[in-house]
Amino acid sequence: MSEPMSYGDDYKFIPATSIGSGVGIDVLPDLYSHTIQIVNICLVGQPDSKDFVLVDAGMPKSADEIISVTVERFGENNPPKAIILTHGHFDHVGAIIELVNHWRIPVYAHELEMPYLTGKKRYPEPDPTVEGGMVAKMSPMFPIEPINLGTHVEALPSDGSVPHMPSFRWIHTPGHTPGHISLFREEDRALIAGDAFVTVKQEYLYKVLTQELEISGPPRYLTTDWDAARASVEKLEALNPSVAITGHGLPMSGTELTESLQKLVKEFDAIALPDYGKYVSKNIH
Repeated sequence: MSEPMSYGDDYKFIPATSIGSGVGIDVLPDLYSHTIQIVNICLVGQPDSKDFVLVDAGMPKSADEIISVTVERFGENNPPKAIILTHGHFDHVGAIIELVNHWRIPVYAHELEMPYLTGKKRYPEPDPTVEGGMVAKMSPMFPIEPINLGTHVEALPSDGSVPHMPSFRWIHTPGHTPGHISLFREEDRALIAGDAFVTVKQEYLYKVLTQELEISGPPRYLTTDWDAARASVEKLEALNPSVAITGHGLPMSGTELTESLQKLVKEFDAIALPDYGKYVSKNIH
């Protein structure tokens, strides 16, 4: 019998909520973004279809809300085919064990993210000294101990395909975490970016609370490799996405998205890179 799944010892409810919490947005007919406190989950599939997946698994203690959102959109007794993780930070795997137990479905993540999802490795500590506001200061309370999904999590296929999402491919976008991925659909250039870039300055409590739309790099207090983060943003901008759902903040589309991403690439150091913090190297170019 396989070992039971477990969260880390520091797993707990985090009391942070934006005005967008509980709100769902139909970004495209088969792309639905729903905000759990301060983070977005994404449901991919036509409403009422039997074939849909969940991207990311919300904040700690949010399983009931996630289940009810899927029931509302896809009906009773109709679980998603799988959960795809952009990465394994606490606010993206917060309800995963309850969801896997409830739905009995597989979880997929990038191979480099597996140690953090199978109890082998903890994430680096958040940096409360990083330039940024209140959320950065709160970050030491964020859970970083690894969760253990045991045999319930599998590595994504190395060919870029995504199980149960035939029209999407995954793109390795490290920096925020080693195995961070984004999901892209060529035919309409729809992008699920995870935290490779976000549309709210996630470090500032006021902006998180009000969800003021503003493109930014990955959340600073948990990003440890800024050179990789910059390369990932460049990679995504080159795809010229028509619409993007990010891990934090509102979806962005059209000219606003194109121009914002171009600006982020051009002014990455000014916009994304913190002026100081323990993961900001002095010799960064």
